[in-house]
Amino acid sequence: MSWQQRIESALAQQQEKDLFRRRQAYEHHQGREIQFAGRSYLNFSSNDYLGLSQHPALIAAWQQGAAQWGVGSTSSGHIIGYSQEHQQFEQELATWLGFDRALLFISGYSANQAVISALGQKSDLLVADKLCHISMLEAAMQSAAQLKRFQHNDISSLSRLLTARESGETLLMTEGIFSMDGDSAPLAALANQARQAGAWLMVDDAHGIGVMGDEGRGSCQVQQVKPDILVVTFGKAFGCSGAAVLCHDSTADYLLQYARHLIYSTMMPAAQVATLSTALQVIRQACHLRARLQNNIRHFCEGASALPFQRLPSNSAIQPLIIGENQVALTLAARLREQGIWLTAIRPPTVPQGSARLRITLSATHSNEDIERLLEALYGSAS
Repeated sequence: MSWQQRIESALAQQQEKDLFRRRQAYEHHQGREIQFAGRSYLNFSSNDYLGLSQHPALIAAWQQGAAQWGVGSTSSGHIIGYSQEHQQFEQELATWLGFDRALLFISGYSANQAVISALGQKSDLLVADKLCHISMLEAAMQSAAQLKRFQHNDISSLSRLLTARESGETLLMTEGIFSMDGDSAPLAALANQARQAGAWLMVDDAHGIGVMGDEGRGSCQVQQVKPDILVVTFGKAFGCSGAAVLCHDSTADYLLQYARHLIYSTMMPAAQVATLSTALQVIRQACHLRARLQNNIRHFCEGASALPFQRLPSNSAIQPLIIGENQVALTLAARLREQGIWLTAIRPPTVPQGSARLRITLSATHSNEDIERLLEALYGSAS
């Protein structure tokens, strides 16, 4: 079979399984609203939990940073060095979250891949929650280390896999808030299991940072857990993009030597870093935005209690409605768009087979009226 035949066959299979993905170009995107083909929709697909992507202070910081530093970093930080903006923000982030060091990465995907690929060696064991983000699982599968996966948030399943090893090291991996189910990991119990097994704990808190805890310090702060490695991303509550790895001094130095995603990528532009520093200042003082988001979550959960769909037990901004079949989920998403609600059907392999869903994400920018309109559309489309 030629390359072209292989590609055409794979695309045909995606079509047959209702898994074909298409991107759509929007004309305007401003917080709670998004515009396609001249029509505006209420947007319930964004991870901009606090609405900071449109915050005037962040926009001004990016403009000022670009005027001072330009729009690109022009090279890897290992070649050209890194700016004072990078250095200062890494220090701010590490101090805020209580770690020795922070290292900036261009994306959360890159950060997870870099850490796991740099740490895992042939004699080591990587133990991951089955619903960990693909960036973690893919890196673990490609690593020289052995990968074992435990049932989602199941401590008894974990304990059967997580045993003290005579040789090699063990890394236990989880998300703080799971990106597709919206539920929280039992971090305190996981940390206890890791401690008993002499393992390190790695937490990806992409969906908890900025949203949960004192000053938005995230899932680990809420459960009073300090993992050995913490990954935070800036494409959600920070309203921007990029990521950081928080860790011990020696671990940071090790990653600077061996993390290929860090060494061989053009580093984050200084203008973006200046924006992230401003976002951190806003987040630390954003109790009112976090309270508004929590009110919106409660409002939706109360209103959605009678929907004829399986609702997963989530108290986060991520509220999944499990539909099941791919085509049914696609049809429901299309009906909602007819009513001015923008939601996307999430299908395998992003979620397990038979669990296609509408992944509703709520923001502090949504009003009570927005949520009522969403609920009315959901009930109407389900009938």
